[in-house]
Amino acid sequence: MHSNNKEKPWGGRFGGGTAKLVEEFTCSLHFDRRLYRYDIAGSMAHARMLARQGILTAAEAEAIVNGLQTVQGEIDAGTFLFDPGDEDIHMAVERRLTAIIGEAGRKLHTARSRNDQIALDIRLFLRDQVGVLIEALQDLRRAGVRLARRYFSVILPGYTHLQRAQPVLFSHHLLAYDEMWRRDQGRLRDCLVRFNVCPLGAAALAGSTFPIDPPYTAELLDFPAILNNSLDAVSDRDFIVEFAAAASLIMVHLSRLAEELILWSSAEFAFIEIADAFCTGSSIMPQKKNPDVAELIRGKSGRVIGHLTGLLVTLKGLPLAYNRDLQEDKEPLFDTVDTVLPCVRLMAGVLDNLALKKEKIAAALQGGFLTATDMADYLVTQGVPFRTAHAQVGQTVRFAETQGKELADLTLEEIKQFAPLAEADLFGWLQIEQSVNRRCSPGGTAAGRVAEALAAVEQELGLTS
Repeated sequence: MHSNNKEKPWGGRFGGGTAKLVEEFTCSLHFDRRLYRYDIAGSMAHARMLARQGILTAAEAEAIVNGLQTVQGEIDAGTFLFDPGDEDIHMAVERRLTAIIGEAGRKLHTARSRNDQIALDIRLFLRDQVGVLIEALQDLRRAGVRLARRYFSVILPGYTHLQRAQPVLFSHHLLAYDEMWRRDQGRLRDCLVRFNVCPLGAAALAGSTFPIDPPYTAELLDFPAILNNSLDAVSDRDFIVEFAAAASLIMVHLSRLAEELILWSSAEFAFIEIADAFCTGSSIMPQKKNPDVAELIRGKSGRVIGHLTGLLVTLKGLPLAYNRDLQEDKEPLFDTVDTVLPCVRLMAGVLDNLALKKEKIAAALQGGFLTATDMADYLVTQGVPFRTAHAQVGQTVRFAETQGKELADLTLEEIKQFAPLAEADLFGWLQIEQSVNRRCSPGGTAAGRVAEALAAVEQELGLTS
């Protein structure tokens, strides 16, 4: 079965119809229809520019703009009839516009191609979505900071290699994620600068023979810059890749936190209680409370990273300028946006409703010799070279393990067997609270440093009175 190419906007070149299977295979309308608002906004700006340049009459431009408003109203209301034969959202809008206003609708595409049209639509779409995502990250940061303030004084075992290492403030731990999320926002703002460029005027690939005014179109659409090169304008998808890379890093950061929440909520750790609203149960085991939101966030990170890889592979072999392969940019882009945004919002909800089990956390500070480095530092102050002190403390730890004791439980005489320069004041260095507060170097976990850092972030986020 073949469709009638005479009805296609490009049908003049063809004598035969398009195979039905080809029409279905090449149609993008089922996913790019979500761009309709941006497509219509771009078309309105284009029509106004054409009239300003005398390419359309004022009456024709007015009819086009009014018709496009009608089309948008129909799509908004759900009464618009999409036809797969239209191929894409551009042709669907143009077909309906022409049906509404007649011959003037056929003039809208003057000095324009679907190539620069779709480049515009995606940039407009992504500009909006990046703004929403930056604000969602701001809300996530606020949730993290509120949690850090709520449990400011709680000391947590810090881990390396998933082994207990040194004690840190829980608030310090959370502020590490705030650094990640601040960088995420910065990357989004940075890529926004590069894709906030208007490509209209590039036409198919070589520009237009009409006396168009791209700066005016860009002004109407609130773009601060216009294209420099028509070939690049229609074939560039770097901005999508850059967004996908930034989104992948957001998901990596969320996934790392999700992994910790999953571990900490297990019976083996039991550091936290995730609110019931963000957990689900088992269909067979009545006792189960599963951290499914965190697990799904962790799982969906792979999905977003996969989209980044897919986009790079799609682009890597394309010659200039536009190729139909570029149709494959939108589904991964849309799914990336649709995945990252709810994950950010859900994580904010998890943090806002998280409860710490202080007794369990305090118990975890016993065992693991968390202040062993403090003992080595103490010995250095006594004149012992660090490497020698390191070896002496290692021997002391090994002895303590054989005795089933912590370092602070040993007698001074027992310690002096391995560290002869140790004195009674060593035991103050072995206290958890002192260990934390002694780490007052810039960016350290001492309460004073963390209080400064937390207050600075609260002020940045508007959380101070």
